Amino acid sequence: MAFAARAITLDLDDTVWPFAPIGARIERVLDDWMRRHSPATADMFPVEAMRALRERVAAEHPSLAHDMSALRRLTLEAALRESGGDVALAEAAYEAFFAERNRVECYPDAIDALERISARLPVAALSNGNADLARIGLDHLFTAQLSACTFGSAKPDPAIFLAACELLELPPGEVLHVGDHPEADVAGAARAGLRSCWINRAGDDGRRAAWTLAGVEPDLHFDSLAGLADWLEQALPATRIRSTHT
Repeated sequence: MAFAARAITLDLDDTVWPFAPIGARIERVLDDWMRRHSPATADMFPVEAMRALRERVAAEHPSLAHDMSALRRLTLEAALRESGGDVALAEAAYEAFFAERNRVECYPDAIDALERISARLPVAALSNGNADLARIGLDHLFTAQLSACTFGSAKPDPAIFLAACELLELPPGEVLHVGDHPEADVAGAARAGLRSCWINRAGDDGRRAAWTLAGVEPDLHFDSLAGLADWLEQALPATRIRSTHT
């Protein structure tokens, strides 16, 4: 083993599950919800217009770039207000969004791999998104969860990586961060002093991305979480295996 890893921080969207299908469903669900509860809002802000409004709201609130939940709430409030709807409906609309946001379909290898990984090392979720592991039903595989929404800044800010290390009660050099994004995950982890693992899954065309980020390289590189689980089982001696989840 080239380095000592005593815990893992793990990205979620596009690492454990693909986000694109979730995003598409969210748009349909919110459109349907508005058509039932605020038809004037749905007429003024169909899917594409709601998407443009979300981008406008994000541009108007750059200080909230890390907080997807706050931006979503502001978008819903703006849509209702500008269409003459009842702004008091925004929270119920948000709940419809959040329920769909947490209806995920993991990559085929992910759950088995997570079970294998978490049996050997503590795993903390570290995400720029706003997924809720308890709602999803995967929280038993993680010792902690830290999101940009709750922390106040997003990857690749080194501060959020260091905060995750504090949750794990380990120095950064003993933590391996795992994720799909070269800048947010690999470069961010490296700047914070963590080791990094790039999960480079094949795209819809069956091809995998080439590494193009200059000045930094992942310590590990796999095409799935199963590859990482295989590596851990070979790299870690049996005495390191955790007997229970915490």
